[in-house]
Amino acid sequence: MKIIRNLIYKEIAKTVGLIALGFIVLFLFFDFVDELSKIGKSSPFGTGTYGLWQAIAYVLLLIPGHLYELLPIVVLIGATWVMARLANSSEFTILRTVGLSPGQSLQLILGLGAIFMMITFVLGDYITPVTSRTGQLLKAKYLGKISVAQNGAWLKEKNETQNFAINVAAIRANNDLAGVQIYEFHTDGTIKSITFANSASFKENFWLLKGAQVKTFETQKNDLNTPPQVTHQTFRKLEFKTSITSSMVGVALLKPEKMSTIDLYQYMRHLDKNAQSAQLYEIEFWRKIFYPIGCVVMLILALPFAYIHFRTKSISTYVFIGILVGISFFVLNTLVSYFGNVNQWSPLLTAAMPSLFYSIVALAAFSWQALRR
Repeated sequence: MKIIRNLIYKEIAKTVGLIALGFIVLFLFFDFVDELSKIGKSSPFGTGTYGLWQAIAYVLLLIPGHLYELLPIVVLIGATWVMARLANSSEFTILRTVGLSPGQSLQLILGLGAIFMMITFVLGDYITPVTSRTGQLLKAKYLGKISVAQNGAWLKEKNETQNFAINVAAIRANNDLAGVQIYEFHTDGTIKSITFANSASFKENFWLLKGAQVKTFETQKNDLNTPPQVTHQTFRKLEFKTSITSSMVGVALLKPEKMSTIDLYQYMRHLDKNAQSAQLYEIEFWRKIFYPIGCVVMLILALPFAYIHFRTKSISTYVFIGILVGISFFVLNTLVSYFGNVNQWSPLLTAAMPSLFYSIVALAAFSWQALRR
């Protein structure tokens, strides 16, 4: 059994590695072509000119993210090729003859799937968030601040006595914030103050606002008809106490799928605490949980190809079928998440649906082929 396991694991791992390398080289080419238009540019906010080596470093930092997105499809293509080749050469038939039962085949595949699942989890939860943020901060170092969105990133914080709505225009290469606006409200919803700051840096339990201008609105009690009195104050530095951390602000900078599970969970709790919709991030949180399982599902989908008797169709035909199945998994995963967010479906069910569906299809196909053969 150990010899059979080593044979199958080695062949699949080698094939998956070669296919992954091919995809990565292709994505590197497209990413580098996209960066060519930025080479030689600089910004008043930057520290130099964005050159060839900076572009290469940025493109290389995108590799873990691409590999994380491609791994289930790559695993399916590689495993399909190996299983079809073993069937075509009658090697798998020989293995079955010497005692490899369908249950043992499935057990072998599940063991390999667990390894790919752990690789996918580490890539998506630890490596990709770091490399994605490092790459964006690298570009910001030379091309200036990173714009979070057209109207900036909005965050909200609420406690028993105060309500804050915070707008951040951009984040700079040194992790400082640029263009900070803080709107403070009374518990009854009336405006209390507006603070504008050129920049802000993160400290342990507060933000240090630099170049802050504060407008305070004072309304006379029991006299709502009188316009509030507005006072203006200017501070070179001003502390703003908040529980919003740099990772929470980074949520607006990074796409949810490029965040770690812990950061997603913390931001979900922050949104719930402040009575904000967390549907999108809840779906993405559960997607991060179920996405690595896709590698196991893809391997189970590839296993029935080992039980095929080749007559007229070539291996390439079955590999092409595997590619189509992999693409359909990726497309369904994306569409279900989109519709789940729009229609307010259960985040857990939305994230689990593609993996559950393909697991049923894979097990049904394997059972039919194994029993038929």
